[in-house]
Amino acid sequence: MLKLKLFFISLFSIVFLSGCEMIVFQPQGPVARSITELINWSLIWMGLVVVVVFALFGYIIWKYREKPENMDYEPPEEHGNTLYEIIWTAIPILIVIAITIPTVKTLYALEEVPKGYEEKEPITIHVTSADWKWIFSYPEQDIETVNYVNIPADTPVDFKLTSASTMQSFWVPALGGQKYSMGKMETQMYLVADNPGSYWGRNTNFNGKGYADMEFEVLAQTQEDFDKWVEEVRETSPELTEEKYEELLKPTHLGRMTFNKTHLEWVNHADPNSKTYTHPEYYKNHGYRGKTFEEEDNYRNKNNQEHMNHDSHDNDSNDGHGGDHSGH
Repeated sequence: MLKLKLFFISLFSIVFLSGCEMIVFQPQGPVARSITELINWSLIWMGLVVVVVFALFGYIIWKYREKPENMDYEPPEEHGNTLYEIIWTAIPILIVIAITIPTVKTLYALEEVPKGYEEKEPITIHVTSADWKWIFSYPEQDIETVNYVNIPADTPVDFKLTSASTMQSFWVPALGGQKYSMGKMETQMYLVADNPGSYWGRNTNFNGKGYADMEFEVLAQTQEDFDKWVEEVRETSPELTEEKYEELLKPTHLGRMTFNKTHLEWVNHADPNSKTYTHPEYYKNHGYRGKTFEEEDNYRNKNNQEHMNHDSHDNDSNDGHGGDHSGH
């Protein structure tokens, strides 16, 4: 009975999900297309395995079912069949090889400029994740945006990923796969949008109560529209200051923001020797406050530690449930 329930639950899930819009199967660029092709190739082999296994399962159950004429039948003891053993050992190995080879080739190809765009100069955009927002720096254009990024369509974009705080996961499903952004190191991702359009991106790595709303928009524009937008930003947006940038890094949710200048002038979070921007006082939740290690470059840690110690004494005198300082 339990197996029957699980079967109907699985069947319902397949039917229900088949009607949902699945962005990964609607690629809008060569990187996403190569990933979709790899997924489809894997699904073909998985489907083949499922069909064969269930067909053999049904055949064996039906052929060797108990019948009135074989009620007292007891099969003889057998020691196996060498040929059959070789066959059902070799087949899974061949299937794994058939999936592994294109997977490895695709993964290596994703680290390079997409095929067909090798002769086109990429645009470089530095991506800095922070709790809980995305910061995009254009060093060539000397501008910076928060929670949205404009790119020229049909042009390779070299995203250089890092984090100002906890580890995040950068993902634009219509354009490519996900990649982690981590503090004091840099990862890289090439993406291309085939045509102008708006594409949704988000953080897929759990890193606190605010991660679920850590989303951004990728707006692919024609080269003319992109150049016009850059000029407009230069003429109308305020200049980013170090004080303003430090305010942005606090664990909060923000809307879209645009600035002249980039924070790369005074800090590159991918540099192992860069400052550590930590705000443990904003993570207080359920009576527990986060801590940071004492490091020379943690310019806020000393004051934060004193503040935490003071609050811990205060918490001892109440019911132990701290207030919410999430910064929302």
